[in-house]
Amino acid sequence: MIQTITLSDFRDAFQRMGRKDQFSYEGLELIFDYIESYEQETSEQIELDVIALCCEWSEDTPENIAAAYGFDLGKKTGSAALMEVYEYLNDETQVAGITDSGTIVYVQF
Repeated sequence: MIQTITLSDFRDAFQRMGRKDQFSYEGLELIFDYIESYEQETSEQIELDVIALCCEWSEDTPENIAAAYGFDLGKKTGSAALMEVYEYLNDETQVAGITDSGTIVYVQF
């Protein structure tokens, strides 16, 4: 049985599961859009599993991501660091996007 949900339903599901602070408001929208796009491209429907999404996806700053994965940013900061980490993640995993606050939403690896 499949139920179509909206972005609002998606965000509400995270709140009901006590995971509303796992991602930013915008981060959840990026994940929702990514999943919807995947479903349209593959004609495969994805079951909404909040806990699985929280285990699979992450949202963090470029500096924290670089530190977690042992990625050397050198002296890069700001938008240069953001783009360097974004490109690195894009080569290694799936990236939903970058929020207006400069965090990156990606699948952990």
